[in-house]
Amino acid sequence: MNILITGANRGIGLGFTRHYLEQGHEVWACYRSDPGALGEIDSPHLHSVVWDVSSDAQPVGELPEQIDLLINNAGIYGPVKDGQSLEKVSSDVMLDVFNVDCVGPLRVVQALKERVIAVQGVIANVSSKMGSSADNGSGGTYACRAAKAGLVIVSKSMAVDLEPFGVQVITLHPGWVRTDMVNHTGLIDVPTSVAGMAQVITDARKYSGGQFIAFDGKVVPY
Repeated sequence: MNILITGANRGIGLGFTRHYLEQGHEVWACYRSDPGALGEIDSPHLHSVVWDVSSDAQPVGELPEQIDLLINNAGIYGPVKDGQSLEKVSSDVMLDVFNVDCVGPLRVVQALKERVIAVQGVIANVSSKMGSSADNGSGGTYACRAAKAGLVIVSKSMAVDLEPFGVQVITLHPGWVRTDMVNHTGLIDVPTSVAGMAQVITDARKYSGGQFIAFDGKVVPY
């Protein structure tokens, strides 16, 4: 398969990259500026692309003509501690996080949808249970919650709009994963999360379009 992954230079994106390379797929790994650990991977199946999803600028690097699987993984958390509290969260923070986490995947799909349609591929948008209204019992974290919730809705609209072309769109919750984004706190490691989500992606057409699915295959209440 031809697989394109955004935010592929660290954390979950890097885990996806390694997972699919080990299976022998062609992987286009996108990153904003620093390739990070991608530079340590020696594989003829790895193709690096510089792509800042927060910008309308075109990606730098050769893209595949056909994409079997597009994983929109790039995202940011925003300020930690009380930086996203009701009292302190700013409009700039809200807009910055929303731009990357919600508008970013939309930009990518707008640019690549014809390449996915060409092979009736799958689009997997990585959101988070942080965007679930039903699961929100602690409040706060305004920017991250709003952006991840927005992505669930955007993903659903993509699913509806692309279904006539044979493209399946799903939304993923990776679990609470030990990555840099959460200072390596969390309940599961990257390989566990990635292996689970990869199985969900394999079974993507068993779910309804745009459905919000956790790494363990359970439907996330929205």
